[in-house]
Amino acid sequence: MSVLASKISLIKVNPRLTLAKFCRLFSSTPAFRAQAEAAQPPLTLTTDSNGIRTICLNDSRKRNALSLAMLESLLQDLDRDQEELRVVIIKASGPVFSAGHDLKELTQEKGLEFHEKVFSTCSDVMNLIQDLPVPVIAQVQGLATAAGCQLVASCDIAVASQSSQFATPGVNVGLFCTTPGVALGRSVPRKVAMEMLFTGHPISAGDALLYGLVSKVVPDSQVEQETMRIAERICETSKDVVALGKAAFYAQVTMDKKNAYRYSEKNMVKNLNQHPSNKII
Repeated sequence: MSVLASKISLIKVNPRLTLAKFCRLFSSTPAFRAQAEAAQPPLTLTTDSNGIRTICLNDSRKRNALSLAMLESLLQDLDRDQEELRVVIIKASGPVFSAGHDLKELTQEKGLEFHEKVFSTCSDVMNLIQDLPVPVIAQVQGLATAAGCQLVASCDIAVASQSSQFATPGVNVGLFCTTPGVALGRSVPRKVAMEMLFTGHPISAGDALLYGLVSKVVPDSQVEQETMRIAERICETSKDVVALGKAAFYAQVTMDKKNAYRYSEKNMVKNLNQHPSNKII
């Protein structure tokens, strides 16, 4: 007997079973849940064209929350097939770039191990963005909060619409944005980061540009065009040189000035010897 037939038989046995109760009963079956999950659109949509990979966060119904499943999907999209890859663009569907972690996953019922996996996977995504040998650009339209703001801060370049806003509001719900603060504190002045973390108040796109959280602010209608212009310009440069330069930049930025210069000197020499055919102007 099929699942549906067995449930219908319950109505015959118990005529007082209402249609609403029947629907709840049927929707609780593993078979129904599996079919419902299969029917859901993918959490991320990815396209590859001429060396540019565009990853779109595709869960606007949940404000593109960085659930564990979303983070795992994003991690997979970032890490695969890098041979022809030159640039990655991360954007989002709907009016919110990302509202951060899915708070429904951070309840006590989920347990310590699950929570550790969520934050560990999130850190893996943020680290991979900066470890990739190609530039990663955030194309931001709308609100980016908590881990969503962390995602923007972790990208190498960020292009934002004029209507975008950025916040780390975890303090307002009793969960301090400690991990978002890692990326935020490395992108904006310390006192700006602390005010955002302590108050949870959002900042405008203009202020985000002023403080260094984003690279450029453009009218809402021009965000995609400007992001693509930057990506296409990067594609005109040497992939190997960009990879060397990105790795060197993130390595030296945590050093003291003298060691940063010594390290960078060696990388300039390495660059010259590895790519002697490059035109030096």
